[in-house]
Amino acid sequence: MTGTDDAESGTAGDADVETAGDSDIATANTMRERAGESRLKLWLLLSASRLQVTAVLALGVFVSFVVFVTLTPSPLYPQLQTGDTIETMFSTMIGAIITGTTLVVTIGQLVLSQENGPLGDQRDRMENAMDFRDYTEELIGSPSPADPSEFLRQLVFVAELRAKTLRDGVADTDDDRLRAEVDEFTDSLVGNAELVIDQLEGATFGGFDVLSAALNFNYGWKIFQVERIANEFEDSLSDESLSDLEDLKTSLSLFGPAREHVKTLYFEWELVTLSQMILYAAVPALVVAGVMLTVVDAGTFPGRTLGVANVTWAIGAAFTVTLVPFLLFAAYVIRIVTVAKRTLAIEPLILRDSQR
Repeated sequence: MTGTDDAESGTAGDADVETAGDSDIATANTMRERAGESRLKLWLLLSASRLQVTAVLALGVFVSFVVFVTLTPSPLYPQLQTGDTIETMFSTMIGAIITGTTLVVTIGQLVLSQENGPLGDQRDRMENAMDFRDYTEELIGSPSPADPSEFLRQLVFVAELRAKTLRDGVADTDDDRLRAEVDEFTDSLVGNAELVIDQLEGATFGGFDVLSAALNFNYGWKIFQVERIANEFEDSLSDESLSDLEDLKTSLSLFGPAREHVKTLYFEWELVTLSQMILYAAVPALVVAGVMLTVVDAGTFPGRTLGVANVTWAIGAAFTVTLVPFLLFAAYVIRIVTVAKRTLAIEPLILRDSQR
């Protein structure tokens, strides 16, 4: 029971599963290293604040609008004098803002509606959740933490301890290849676990930090390696070492649904935040569009600044403001769909060619 991994690394349970025998046992510790993508791309897709991404997109729209309008063969000013460019442009934006805002908020409410239900369904949800916490309590040897980051942190810590136990258990084996492969595998797992544990410590749910750290732990690849080692070296492994492998697989498998649950909660949290932000942005966007529609014409902003007609600056700024609700939508959804696409499988399956 595993899940896909990180943003741009491919999904294979965790996103960086590779074909056994054709690649090294160890993998890089972070999803960015495993993805092989540029830091800027992953920053925009995942790491950056969604408000920062919205600001970057808005700046890009504004600059592009001003540049293209200024350089176009047909100047803007004559068009404003002879046509209804502003009226057409901003009356359309008013309709788009109202329709788009209503649609996004409705979608958010539909997603959240699955949390509502009759008493019996809520009781079943509670029982399933408590059963999972009881199982986790048995695994970690203490009450399951209430904080999501600490909950995941304890599961990773148990996997690290069991990897060390496995390594110690095969240290005296006569099979040099088995010992070498277990050492390489456990060293990689321990290093990955230590990194994720450090990242989860103090991380607060609500931002992307908790899920980002969890995505760095590519548990699907690790489960696959456990299964491969158990099968390939069955004759060389003692009963105790086979039991250690099974224990390690259990701890890794438990991390899968735990991370998926945290991911689901994060998605719901983000959709609520998105609905709020779009509603906040829609009001000034409507005001700006209304003002542009009713009082602005070709003579409202005479003169030029930096070689560009002031009316171009004004229309570009107003157009950008009216686009902010859509830009917020794009900034939030791009992270949600990026994570979702890279965490489709909950078992070690290779879904992307980049990791084959």
